[in-house]
Amino acid sequence: MLPATVQAQEKEKTSWSQKIRSAYRGTYVGVDVFGAMNHILGSDFNSSEVSIEADFGNKFFPVMELGYGQTDATNDETDIHFKTASPYFRIGLGYNVFHKKTHLPGQFIIGARYGFSSFSYDVEAPALTDPVWGDTTIPFSYQGMKSSAGWLEVVAKLKTQVYKNFYLGLAVRYRKLSNVKKSENSEPWYIPGYGKNQSTNIGITYSLIYKLPF
Repeated sequence: MLPATVQAQEKEKTSWSQKIRSAYRGTYVGVDVFGAMNHILGSDFNSSEVSIEADFGNKFFPVMELGYGQTDATNDETDIHFKTASPYFRIGLGYNVFHKKTHLPGQFIIGARYGFSSFSYDVEAPALTDPVWGDTTIPFSYQGMKSSAGWLEVVAKLKTQVYKNFYLGLAVRYRKLSNVKKSENSEPWYIPGYGKNQSTNIGITYSLIYKLPF
């Protein structure tokens, strides 16, 4: 016979397991269409992204986002050409502000994400003139430079049911770069999943979402 302490621990584990199972209300799979649309309309950046989001009690929404970001662009002012294409991921948690209003056809979710990408890039620029030997030019072309970056996001997301298990989701993301790996000769201009290499930026995702029927 198990000691009373062990029995109590086993009972507590079972209770938590039952609570989690009873709170689970389904899983949403979303595909972002904003990245491709933005590129078609003339943006230098192109991205595709899939999200997997679980619903616990219409209140908490743990989420994983997997994507692929790329750019192949030349700066009109500096004539610097930058190219990269790489996957990225984000993980995080959302909280439905209107979780008690179950009559609403969706949720308004605020949350946070941690994002990361490991990638390589090519960068080229017009040759530099040696300041000492004026007639000598130094080429500026580096291929396959290795880099990685991590960032944090604060997200506000509106998800609305449009038909049965189909939803539309609009998310606004405030991003804060936490670290980026620089090389000896250059640093990345664009970070897949984050955007331009600057301390903060604002991003948008617009998703088609399907709630799995189980």
